[in-house]
Order: sequence, then C-alpha cells, then structure tokens
Amino acid sequence: MISSNVGEVAAIFFTAGLGIPEGLTPVQLLWVNLVTDGPPATALGFNPPDLDVMTKPPRKKDDTLISNWSLVRYMVVGLYVGVAVVGIFIYWFCFDQAADNHSLVTIQELMGWGDCKNWKGFAPKPFMGMSFAADPCVYFAAGKVKASTLSLTVLVVIEMLNAFNALSEDGSLVQMPPWVNPWLIASAGFSIGIHMVILYVPFLTEIFGVCALDVHDWVLVMAFSSPVILIDEVLKFMGRQYQSALRAEKEKEV
Repeated sequence: MISSNVGEVAAIFFTAGLGIPEGLTPVQLLWVNLVTDGPPATALGFNPPDLDVMTKPPRKKDDTLISNWSLVRYMVVGLYVGVAVVGIFIYWFCFDQAADNHSLVTIQELMGWGDCKNWKGFAPKPFMGMSFAADPCVYFAAGKVKASTLSLTVLVVIEMLNAFNALSEDGSLVQMPPWVNPWLIASAGFSIGIHMVILYVPFLTEIFGVCALDVHDWVLVMAFSSPVILIDEVLKFMGRQYQSALRAEKEKEV
C-alpha cells in the first residue's frame, strides 16, 4: 500500500510537472483507496512464512519497522506506478492507433493543451458520441474519458500485481507462487471484478467518469502494468544477494 500510494502521488506530480490534463479525478482516487486497495491488503495477512525465514537472524528490538532497503524498493516501485499511470494516458492521446479512431495529438500539444484556443486548424474527430466542433478544447476535458479510464485501470491492475509481489519480502514469485495464499487470489479477483462493475454498468460509468474498455484496451493496460512484477523481482534478487553476502561474512567471523 505504501508503494501504491507513492505511485498515486507520483502520478499527480508527473501530471502537474508535464502540464497535461489530469488523468485521475478525486472520486477515482477515492475509489481505488477505499474499495480496491483494502481486500488484497487484508489478504496479505494470511501469507505463509518466507521459505528462508529460519536462515535470517532475529530482528533486534530497536530495528526500524521499515528498513532502508525496503524503503528504496517501495520508492522504486511507486515511481514506476506513477510512470505507468501517466504513461498510458499520454500514449492514448499521442500514439494509440486504436479501433475507436480518436484524434492523435503531439506530446507538445498535449503539454500545452491550455492554449488550444489559439491553435489554428485543430479539429478533433467526434469520439464516443461527443462532437468537438463547437469547442475543440473539450477534447482534452470531457474527451479524455478513455484515457482517464485507462489510467485508473492501470492503477488498479498494477496494485493487484504489486500485492502478489508482497507475498514474500525477498522471495521470488517462482519460489512462492500466488496460490500459496488463496485468500489473496480471491481478494484480487474481487477487486478486479468490482472495478469492472463501474466500467460496464452505464449509470456507474457516469458517476466515476469512465467508459467500457475493449480487448485492445485491456492488452494496453496489461502492457503498462506487468513490468511492475519484473521490477520487483530484480529488486528482490538484489536483496537476496545482499542477505547472502551478510550471512557469508558472519559465518567467516564465527
């Protein structure tokens, strides 16, 4: 949850720093924090012990709750969460040649969208039943609904994958696969399921400012979300190597 919340903050800072439209609204952030985050975080309490738990020395009574290395891991993963959430928003506006046939803009135009009233010849195509003929700049406001939905869904999916990363402090998912904690699988499935409810139930899509996603969109979501597993696997490997080096030094001393 720490790394996920760092990611949300990072996404907001990246959005403000780049000057692009807001990808996540307050109600969407509340939805993530109050509904989809809770079940997986609770299920992690049923994790089995790490496989190497008996090879680690006891914690000292004055040890900090979060080690410096754990904090580094949370920050690295959190920064990627922010990059993925903002990245898919930019990708949709600037590069996504999807079947919905929406108008693409340049990165410079997306970053300078506040001045679109002064642009000459900017005429976005109608999209999702919306026409932008009267005010082309609305394309970056009401017209961002698909991009915003992609950002929100990446945040939800990436947090579910990050929950599986938390099955073990340093153990790989190969050593401790997701099914060692069935409660976590069930809770992640519940969170994804309830998120789909707001995507595909019409009156809820209006409340949360989202829209239904097609197969292409879900492939895009997984492409931006999945690397969080690889990133944490690399960090866990580095952690295991460090712990092995410490144990080797202590054995030499003995």
